[in-house]
Amino acid sequence: NGPRMPTRTIDGVVSPKLENEYNDNDFRMLQLNSKAKHVLFCVVGPNEFNRISSITYEGTNQVKESKISMLVHEYELFVMHANECISDMFSRFTTIINSLKNLGKSYSNQELVRKILRCLPKSWTPKVTKI
Repeated sequence: NGPRMPTRTIDGVVSPKLENEYNDNDFRMLQLNSKAKHVLFCVVGPNEFNRISSITYEGTNQVKESKISMLVHEYELFVMHANECISDMFSRFTTIINSLKNLGKSYSNQELVRKILRCLPKSWTPKVTKI
């Protein structure tokens, strides 16, 4: 939501506003931030995006290890959902892999290909066999 979250002050205590409390100025500031983010996403290619996102704040070592553990768990249990197209499934998979890579945990291409092939449903068996 940007560097400046809409806030309210009650009895000298500053706290974030609930979305239903936003005024026109709050929405305008959030919209400007969204436009700025959109421009950046359009300008930065995928390789540059991965480099930039790997610089983001990772937290303490415990937080980093916890994130890695959670993402490895997601990776291990990864399957293609019913009625999900291959491109959506691959996007979900890529997000997990990129997040792990940014935290310093990576898998070889061979491991990634095997994982993708294993997570496909039975209806894909002829194609998987052919690959």
